[in-house]
Amino acid sequence: MTKQQLFQNILRKKSFLCVGLDTDIKKIPPHLLQGEDPITALIIFNQAIIDATQAYCVAYKPNLAFYESLGLKGYFALEKTVAYIRQKYPDQFIIADAKRGDIGNTSEMYARAVFESADFDAVTVAPYMGEDSVKPFLVYPNKWVILLALTSNKGSQDFQLMTDAQGERLFEKVLKKSQEWASDEQTMYVVGATQGKMFEDIRKIVPNHFLLVPGVGAQGGSLEEVARYGLNSQCGLLVNSSRQIIYADSTERFAEAAQRETQILQQEMSKYLEWIPSIK
Repeated sequence: MTKQQLFQNILRKKSFLCVGLDTDIKKIPPHLLQGEDPITALIIFNQAIIDATQAYCVAYKPNLAFYESLGLKGYFALEKTVAYIRQKYPDQFIIADAKRGDIGNTSEMYARAVFESADFDAVTVAPYMGEDSVKPFLVYPNKWVILLALTSNKGSQDFQLMTDAQGERLFEKVLKKSQEWASDEQTMYVVGATQGKMFEDIRKIVPNHFLLVPGVGAQGGSLEEVARYGLNSQCGLLVNSSRQIIYADSTERFAEAAQRETQILQQEMSKYLEWIPSIK
């Protein structure tokens, strides 16, 4: 999917919402596990969430750890989930939240896994091993690399906010250096919603890139603050919500509850999109 295609989907749906499919087999509604194989139940759960939310979001982000924890059966469930989105809702942007990062042949294999064996549009990558750990992901046309820049967890302060003698922070170095590897037509950055006004500083360095923003909802990030400081002329935001949506209800009406949560977020996002002059 190209940057322009993604932006057109955002305009059409009046939403820049990404739904995180961080599906924990221990947290899906109990009624789905009665008489069903757990993996089948997980697939059914994901498909119901997707059907209920697809009209109000533009992207899905399965976190691979939740599927890898189940071994080969988990990979099967992930494969079925991605195929379901591709077949029924081909306009959705699908992100492999894998946070890969290694050198040479290993990165080539990781890239082959997410872009050839699977059919993801994008993958999250840790950039701290440098250019040669990222380049293998960048050889695929119309596929995206989403680099970790400034994350929402408490430990982000341990390294990402470290400053050098000139006062430049490590995440700023990552933003600047990585722009030498590819353009805003192929790379995005992860920036946590809890970073608030830090988006102003980030936009000074990467004014045209899309930012994948986790941390809204259960983690306490402010959607309004993210939009105020993060929007650009082509929206430039994919805001992710996971637990707030997929675990909104644990009864047989879980899909309806997920739909309500996505509608609420989409309606709020539609107001913020009006802040972009070209969209008014």
